[in-house]
Amino acid sequence: MLDPEIQKKLIDKGRNFMKSFSTSLYDDFESDQDLKLPQPPLVKTPMTETAMMLPRNFDDLDLKQDFITLLTERKSSRVYTQQPVSLLQLSFMLWATQGIKSMRGKAYATLRTVPSGGARHPFETYLLVQHVEGLQPGAYHYLPMGHQLEFLYPVEELPAAISLSLEGQSWAAKASVIFYWSFVAYRCEWRYGIWAHRAALIDAGHVGQNLYLACAALGLGTCAIAAFDMAICDSLFGLDSEEEFTVYCAPVGTISDANAGNEKAFYQFVEDEGL
Repeated sequence: MLDPEIQKKLIDKGRNFMKSFSTSLYDDFESDQDLKLPQPPLVKTPMTETAMMLPRNFDDLDLKQDFITLLTERKSSRVYTQQPVSLLQLSFMLWATQGIKSMRGKAYATLRTVPSGGARHPFETYLLVQHVEGLQPGAYHYLPMGHQLEFLYPVEELPAAISLSLEGQSWAAKASVIFYWSFVAYRCEWRYGIWAHRAALIDAGHVGQNLYLACAALGLGTCAIAAFDMAICDSLFGLDSEEEFTVYCAPVGTISDANAGNEKAFYQFVEDEGL
């Protein structure tokens, strides 16, 4: 075992070596957490006065549970059969992407089904629901603390609203439900300050991948989308576009092996152009 005194000298030498290569203008930066400023809320407060409890009897779902199978079958799906998904399936997807498993301290951090830098979990989940059993079509907001869903309002001409929000991608308007994730910036900036964007980019990937795996387990299809109109998305859910704004979207729908040919057609240009 290395002598503690020698180990300390090696660590100090390594730190000094790294400092000698640092050219950052922000070495002395202090975050609001360092400055002992109040921590922002862990989640957004409810936007309405009523919210419904979501079912949690996930053992009743017919889930594929072999991990290798889930990784193999995880893929992007853009052709949907427009059949409804069950409320329990939607509940499972919401839990898989942002569900809270426990708390750290009284209100310091939430430990969720996805990892997050510093356990900041800076995202909120909004939905446009079209075909979910037991739910009125329209806009919704997920409340992870109580695993609840609040109905915001009905949306007129829902397929058109979906297509417009996603830069005219009309195929997404056939999905059963569309996930929209917003970024509550200060929730992450409080701890990471000017480096908050790094953690947020990584965290968004964790959330999206969990949705893919949940859909693979449920036999549903999804496709993560980065091409969206932020102004339209934000207006759909009443976001201010400064303190909170849309960063990621994903339609989810029922799929069929019979539509495999239509799915392949999305990539016909690869063969046509010899790419």
